[in-house]
Amino acid sequence: MTDVLIPWPQLDERHGPWPDGTRVHAWDGRTPVERLSADALDAVGLWVMPYAVADAHRLLARLPRLRAVQSLSAGVEKLQPLLPDGVALHNGRGLHDASTAEHALGLILAAQRELPRWVADQGAGRWAPHFTRSLADSRVAIVGYGSIGEALERRLLACEAEVVRVARRARPEHHVHAVEELPRLLPEVDIAVLTLPETPATTGLFGARELAALPDGALVVNVGRGRTLDTAALLAEATAGRLRAALDVTDPEPLPADHPLRRAPGVLLTPHIGGGAASFRPRAERLVVEQVRRWAAGEELLNPVPAQG
Repeated sequence: MTDVLIPWPQLDERHGPWPDGTRVHAWDGRTPVERLSADALDAVGLWVMPYAVADAHRLLARLPRLRAVQSLSAGVEKLQPLLPDGVALHNGRGLHDASTAEHALGLILAAQRELPRWVADQGAGRWAPHFTRSLADSRVAIVGYGSIGEALERRLLACEAEVVRVARRARPEHHVHAVEELPRLLPEVDIAVLTLPETPATTGLFGARELAALPDGALVVNVGRGRTLDTAALLAEATAGRLRAALDVTDPEPLPADHPLRRAPGVLLTPHIGGGAASFRPRAERLVVEQVRRWAAGEELLNPVPAQG
């Protein structure tokens, strides 16, 4: 008998029966753990963690036979050091590509076409049209060019923008630049979009030097992780009116109500909701079902995360 724990019940009703010999338990991370039997907790070998439940990791200590964890987040840097020895980790790579790319595009369009201004004018009863910036014909650097960057690129190209790909390592055959080239690339960029994970190498990667290299009026967008962008340096540039920003992630996060970034000119903020669109749930369900079936068959699971060295 194989026991697995997933965040949603009755997936078999939508996706077909579970493999023979598999007992599937459900826990959403919010209901009391005590509703799960001790026998079930003792037997679980694969746990698919609930999404966006900050303290879900508390269950790790209650799963003595755990051998694999499936996260529904793409970024697992905070979870990784919490795993017991011998427990494999798998991430949600691909689940949030469309929704995050869509949100990044929305932030860019809102900033370029000044949608916050028009919303404020609507509420105030003002009618004061003027020409705005455009996304078409803009040069957009995607810093952290991975699967989310690829999804964003497709949308940007449809909007007639030019895309500059930047990743940790150069891949000339795919026209991807290395991050070391940013000082040379940024002066010619209208919009810089960060889609970086948080690692020791990326923390603070986009700092005062990179911001200073951007031309006046450039837009900085962050839909990756807040700590990859130097908040103090960005605040200084925005307060001076030299750069604009559209941020779905911040450092610190949540951003305190009295943080000056909330009132800085040209800054648009959303509360880390880029991955939380309607497209997430059906894609996540399909991944969960596939992983459970692979686990029951003794096959390799998708999206393995290399162990920390």
